[in-house]
Amino acid sequence: MKRLGIVNVLVTAVPLLAAEKTDLAVSRVALFSSGVAYFECDATVNGNATAELKFRTDQINDIIKSMVIQDFGGGKIGVISYASQDPIEKALRSFGVDLTGKPTLGELLVQLRGEPVEIAGPRAITGTIVGVDKEQIVSPDGNTLQTVERLTVLTDAGLQRVELTQIQGVKLRSEKVETELRKALETLARGHDADKKSVVLNFEGQGQRKVRAAYLLEAPIWKTSYRLVLPEEKDKPPFMQGWATVENATEEDWNNVRLSLISGRPISFRMDLYTPLYVPRPLEKLELYASLRPPEYEGGFGVPPPGMPEKAPTAAKLRTLGAGAGRGGVAAGDAQSELPGYVGESAEERAGGVELADAGVQSLAIAKEAGELFAYHIDTPVSIPRQHSAMLPIVNQPIDGQKVSIFNPATHPKYPLNGLELKNTTGLNLMQGPITVFEGGIYAGDAKLPDLKPDEKRLVAYALDLSTEILTKRQPTPEELVSLRIAKGTLWQRRKFVDAREYEIKSKADKDRTLIIEQSYTEDWKLVEPKEAYERTANLLRFKVNVPAKKTVTERVVLEKVGDQSVILSSVGLDDIRFFLRAKVISPKVKEALEKVIALRTDLDNLTRQRARLEKQHEEAVAEQGRIRENLKTLDKSTDAYQRQLKNFDEVDGRIAEYRKQISTARDQEEQKRKELESYLLSLDVE
Repeated sequence: MKRLGIVNVLVTAVPLLAAEKTDLAVSRVALFSSGVAYFECDATVNGNATAELKFRTDQINDIIKSMVIQDFGGGKIGVISYASQDPIEKALRSFGVDLTGKPTLGELLVQLRGEPVEIAGPRAITGTIVGVDKEQIVSPDGNTLQTVERLTVLTDAGLQRVELTQIQGVKLRSEKVETELRKALETLARGHDADKKSVVLNFEGQGQRKVRAAYLLEAPIWKTSYRLVLPEEKDKPPFMQGWATVENATEEDWNNVRLSLISGRPISFRMDLYTPLYVPRPLEKLELYASLRPPEYEGGFGVPPPGMPEKAPTAAKLRTLGAGAGRGGVAAGDAQSELPGYVGESAEERAGGVELADAGVQSLAIAKEAGELFAYHIDTPVSIPRQHSAMLPIVNQPIDGQKVSIFNPATHPKYPLNGLELKNTTGLNLMQGPITVFEGGIYAGDAKLPDLKPDEKRLVAYALDLSTEILTKRQPTPEELVSLRIAKGTLWQRRKFVDAREYEIKSKADKDRTLIIEQSYTEDWKLVEPKEAYERTANLLRFKVNVPAKKTVTERVVLEKVGDQSVILSSVGLDDIRFFLRAKVISPKVKEALEKVIALRTDLDNLTRQRARLEKQHEEAVAEQGRIRENLKTLDKSTDAYQRQLKNFDEVDGRIAEYRKQISTARDQEEQKRKELESYLLSLDVE
């Protein structure tokens, strides 16, 4: 029976007595495309045993977060110990001599006030430190030249002063203070130490048995690159060879390890679990001579009603790779290790092919799905020295593909690209990477392969096709008014837009070509010609055209879009409304409504002009009355001229009063007509 040992509380880190030391060797590595690696380290122990693993300081957080310890022979897991990492400033402040802030000799001696010392220098001084004072030596012109620090010591002969620059040595006569200073310096030195940190594992049990430690560490992602050979024979498929580039960035050699390469996007993050955290506590003061006041409590959060869980269950059970609890392991919950096993498959069963297949390279990988992840398991042990890299073949088989030319005006306005229409018939998840393409036995170009699932199709391009020229002709088509309707004072026009293009394709090649034309589009456009596209993506339409050798062919593509535009009938010009009246698609009801709108708008415009004319006449009369008033100021009241001007003044004043009445009436009529128009417009709902 295997037994799980769980350490809930770490009280001390004392190694087990009578425990033999053992070495844990890396036996299994799984590299993830998310930037982490899973390691398994195995050993065979007898009785109680301890094992020591060393990691860089920046790796300890991942170790604390992910380490799983397993004892497969009835034993249990003891204490896992490692050196703590308190914040260096907090540790330094705990000593009798504070070395935080890089203190100078003078600042250090100030901390030692009252301590007995022996000063070595031009004159030896023995006594107790009183303090350090600073003095500025000033030149006759008043400029400060330098600052001099002097140490004052109480000796048997009284107070003595000595400049710090003359001190050659200071000996602390208090053994306790000297010990504190040395401990502070040792702590400071440990803070600068970038060496590895040890993690000690303790196994308790009897007899010989196997133990294991597993953990996750940050690691370089594994990368893939491909070679693709295009056969000259039409009946032969292309042949793909894929290589995985693996880097051992650890400080240990990998000797005969089982290696897995995992593609996918598992969530992974870092968290500082190594540095001790201290919660700041408030400082409470005694409230003296103060009356007690009734406390006020904030309202709490509601409690879920009976039968409702306090925490919603997860939508799906997570499947973990490698870091879960295996047999005899320590883990929380019921997560199980899902690292895939190895599937036996002989080299003879793997498919051969042309050129690359006959070159003696065999795929070392066996592929297997694991939930949302896909794993390549290397079926032979792998050895990679520390800080070295290796290339491992993972794909070596034919793949379904057809040679095509791909034209997209955004890529090149004249020439298409040589490419392939690939279908992943390997049965494997192909991870993204570069493809080196060979054609006719020579290098043909580079392509980029995206992540490709089994049976997924994708276009890849590797060179410019200079043997095919394409001229794109845009055929402008005017907008077409489709229909008119009126709703609540708004005239809605439905218009049809046409995007017509003609691709003139000229082939200079000796062989027939298959051309794929890419044209951008959005969902509001409808394909009219041809009836169907060869392929549709989120933002593209693709059309396949067969181009005979030395021939010129034409491909016409027509898209249509119907859209609505609106105008407000109360503010648009009357000439614009009359334009819509002449439209062929206008219905009798819409025509009748627009004619009445024109009549109401005409009446309203007439009333507006009439009011404006009266207002102008009123302004002119007011101005004339003002001129008469100024004339009256200059004339003698007893003259005939004064009487004539006074009579004119009264006459103009009468006209002004009449204009005001007419303006008021005109405004009322205008407002009434405007309300009539608005009421009519809001009542309209015709097509």
